[in-house]
Amino acid sequence: MKILFISLGCDKNLVDSEVMLGLLASRGYEMTDEETKADIIVVNTCCFIRDAKEESIQNILEMARYKKEGHLKALIVTGCMAQRYRQEVLDEIPEVDAVLGTASYDKILDVIDEALKGHHSVTMEDMNALPEVPTKRLVTTGGHFAYLKIAEGCDKHCTYCIIPKIRGNFRSVPMEELLEEAGYLAEQGVRELILVAQETTLYGKDIYGKKSLHLLLKELCKINSIRWIRVMYCYPEEITDELIEVMKEEEKVCHYLDLPIQHANDTILKRMGRRTSKQELITVIGKLRKEIPDICLRTTLITGFPGETNEQHEELMGFVDEMEFDRLGVFIYSPEEDTPAAAMPDQIEEEIKEKRQAELMGLQQNIAFEKAENMIGQEVLVMIEGKVADENAYVGRTYRDAPNVDGLIFVNTEEELNSGDFAKVKVSGAADYDLIGGLI
Repeated sequence: MKILFISLGCDKNLVDSEVMLGLLASRGYEMTDEETKADIIVVNTCCFIRDAKEESIQNILEMARYKKEGHLKALIVTGCMAQRYRQEVLDEIPEVDAVLGTASYDKILDVIDEALKGHHSVTMEDMNALPEVPTKRLVTTGGHFAYLKIAEGCDKHCTYCIIPKIRGNFRSVPMEELLEEAGYLAEQGVRELILVAQETTLYGKDIYGKKSLHLLLKELCKINSIRWIRVMYCYPEEITDELIEVMKEEEKVCHYLDLPIQHANDTILKRMGRRTSKQELITVIGKLRKEIPDICLRTTLITGFPGETNEQHEELMGFVDEMEFDRLGVFIYSPEEDTPAAAMPDQIEEEIKEKRQAELMGLQQNIAFEKAENMIGQEVLVMIEGKVADENAYVGRTYRDAPNVDGLIFVNTEEELNSGDFAKVKVSGAADYDLIGGLI
């Protein structure tokens, strides 16, 4: 039978999708990209913010059309929206045969078997358990880089965030399991590991009694064929001196950190349930740049949080201008059901949110373009991602660029390169967020 798999949302969700694909492949299912040829369609959903929820609903409705037309034998909905709105999905979209919760993706084969027998089902395992998967996942990122999910869930309970209610408490994956998975990925040709979780910096505290991300990194660095290790989703208040030391000592650990700070005004940070103050953020950022001068810092912000005044927005603008982050994204605040922030007074009009987002992104654009111009003349190591069609050029990334969220570098050369190759490149130009260079 042929299966079409649609994975929506974040890279953590993508890892779950790859695990399910591995299970499906082990059973002999054939994958297809064409809806009209699929016997079974699985939609792995996201509902973190309103736009993500709408995208998930749209995809399910679109796939339900093929069930109505009789082409499709089973339609399965998994992931965050399935966990949060299980009954609504089944009640309002009768074409859906089964919903599968966030901690139940290891049951995908059983659920499909039942669906093919005509049975509708809801499978929701203990949300605070870690699924046990006997089969290796099927990497979908092109083979030269892969995400390694080191923990599940979150204990922070920020007032705007629904994640703890749909992903459960923070729980680390045991180190031996991660090292086995990383070794398998390396054998498959993966050269860059990207560590992800709702929060990576707390890794190990729940099972080892102390923050152990630095110990995990040291062990991962021993895998010979892994060239780069990148760390995402580091809460600034949890960054330790040990983590900084490992980043300095281990060549494989990219001098790159993703620090989701969300805001810089103390009142807003407190209302958000964040654990840092503006001064603490300044201190952490200053320390990172002092200890690792070439570090690339990415962050994300939320604009238009309930009660945010013009003065608080201007303070955030000033902070961004002063900190000069290398990479920055801005989300418009989205009120989510069952979160404290959704019930707060002084909700802000969408038009004002959009205006503030545009102002922040305009400011960051100027910073990013200037930083890109400053790269001209420098020699950088580049991971090749692919060839530019009909040109003697390749596209790649430097250590400063995480896939799908940061910039690219276009490498001019007549030499033949392959995806996953590393090449030394001299930067000769900049085009907005991207760089241009030639092979050395």
